[in-house]
Amino acid sequence: MGWLNDLYQTYENNLDQVGKVELRKNGSEYTLLPIGHTTQNAQVEVVVDLEGNFYSAKVIDKENSTTVVPCSEESFSRTSKPVPHPLHDKLMYTAGDFDKFGGKVSAKDLPHQLYINNLKEWADSDYSHNYIKAIYRYLKQGRLIQDLVQYSVLHLDEYGKLIYKWDKNTADKYGDKPEIFKVLNETQDKVFVRFDVHQPMKLTARVWNDLDIYNSYINFYKTKLSSNDICYVSGNLIPKASKHSSGIHPNAANAKLISANDSSGYTYRGRFEKGEDVANISYDVSQKAHNALKWLINKQGKQIDGRVFLVWGDDQPTVPFPQDDIVSLFEEIGFEYNKGVQVEENQNKTHEIFANEVNKALAGYKSNLQYQAKVNVIILEAFSKGRLSVLYYRNLTQEEYLKRLEYWHHTCTWLHKYKKGKNFDGAPSSRDIAEAAYGRNANKKVIKDTVERLLPCVIDGQRIPIDLYRNLYHRASNPISMDQWEWRKVLSITCAITKKHLDQKGEYNVSLDPNNTNRDYLFGRLLAIADVLERRALSSEDDRASNALRYMNTFAQHPARTWGIIQANLQPYQARLGSNGVYYSRLIDEVASQIDVSDFNNKKLSGLYLLGFYSQRHELYKSKEERQKSNKND
Repeated sequence: MGWLNDLYQTYENNLDQVGKVELRKNGSEYTLLPIGHTTQNAQVEVVVDLEGNFYSAKVIDKENSTTVVPCSEESFSRTSKPVPHPLHDKLMYTAGDFDKFGGKVSAKDLPHQLYINNLKEWADSDYSHNYIKAIYRYLKQGRLIQDLVQYSVLHLDEYGKLIYKWDKNTADKYGDKPEIFKVLNETQDKVFVRFDVHQPMKLTARVWNDLDIYNSYINFYKTKLSSNDICYVSGNLIPKASKHSSGIHPNAANAKLISANDSSGYTYRGRFEKGEDVANISYDVSQKAHNALKWLINKQGKQIDGRVFLVWGDDQPTVPFPQDDIVSLFEEIGFEYNKGVQVEENQNKTHEIFANEVNKALAGYKSNLQYQAKVNVIILEAFSKGRLSVLYYRNLTQEEYLKRLEYWHHTCTWLHKYKKGKNFDGAPSSRDIAEAAYGRNANKKVIKDTVERLLPCVIDGQRIPIDLYRNLYHRASNPISMDQWEWRKVLSITCAITKKHLDQKGEYNVSLDPNNTNRDYLFGRLLAIADVLERRALSSEDDRASNALRYMNTFAQHPARTWGIIQANLQPYQARLGSNGVYYSRLIDEVASQIDVSDFNNKKLSGLYLLGFYSQRHELYKSKEERQKSNKND
């Protein structure tokens, strides 16, 4: 029950956010819901006065349709059986003249009567509100559709019945398309209505986002809850929840985290008599925990093929996401990535500058820490339409979380050039690592499983899975199997992971280490020199792969034998370069002479050769850029 308790505490710590409407990046609205409430998209807004008379009505555009709706446990989970919401609802519940205008209802169910009885009970209770009484006085007259038709919000056919759908035949018969059909995806009888109360010089909030109305319903509904029982989460003796919320997962509206609705005995297999024996959770805790989870997912959850990854702090909900690359992390927390880090002429200082950037970016969070502040990490997935599973849950102090995040971005850093317009020195994102290892067109399940497997590497400091590392190694060693831009991305990501996998002390970085005499590192340098030499000899229009790249996969498996082939193929290019060819020949001799004779063999190269290859290649191309700058200055 740890995750439920942490979500409950998050809700309690953010009570000032309840009912406040926020916007996602796509412009849609969300809010931290009060307990006993949900959200619905309304198409019609009806306004009455305090005496209960119809005042006005309008069609609601889709951008403003999100409405906070009071609900009971039963109405929240309603299916085909008529169960009304307490206030805002569909026409079949709110309109007493629904059947008169063509609405179809079962004679025995009488949805409107159920609705009006419930609304009367709230209006007559000790927790009522003047607005609720006014809305009840109007709706008990049973003329809602009649007023909406007279106000040209709803529309009738020639038989005096609601026009169901608007199609070509209807348009030919009735003319221009009414506003209601521009916002309605279903038939007119499915219209959802929300209510407000008109007052001259009104300064209070609308009924659907009025804190007084929220509290009025919450206090009223608590009188209708079941008897007290021990809550397994809080340990308090308070009313228990008979049903739990759905609508948590963005792509699985009916999926629940907690459900025990099978009374046939199949679910419990004789171990328990009823669902409450497994986990008895109070209404208050269930509502607050589920509402906090919905709010956090809308606010900062990330999805990969239906799997939700969520990280939040209990006192400060927004925290750096562990699986972002460093550029995305900086953008997310509002810290401007220092452009000086992107292209440094003196690359020996880049790692130090980058480390300072990370420290500054995370310093704001560290300075605002409260005592024993926590960070929570959860992964959710809906495996069916009705069931939602917790695949991973981790809880640690915020200070420790930031230390581990900082450590990951220090020890897994490399120079990357695949972000459009943004070269950056840092750790790649988990998704980019997964796609580099298995390809951009890999099965989505493989990608999301890999992202999940990388999470403990970031948060708990676990080693990179060996199978993932091998995949990266083989793909980076096979450049002719993909486009050059993709290979360069795979190469830099593989270097970052190789550094993390082989270099726990952080000794390797992008800057070339001329004093490194490791056999694999030196072989990688030789391959890079051969590649750059041939590329310099070819014209800019000739974009074919060099011999070094075409033989790269074989070179990684049998370096000594393959190097002889590559070096023999270099001779015409060395001759074409003239004096520059002599420079590269001397550089090859210098690097090769550092390899011990006993090490110049066909033993398979480790991933360290990729670090030597990248660093040497980067150094040679960087030197070219510096020479060009010098020539321009002259």
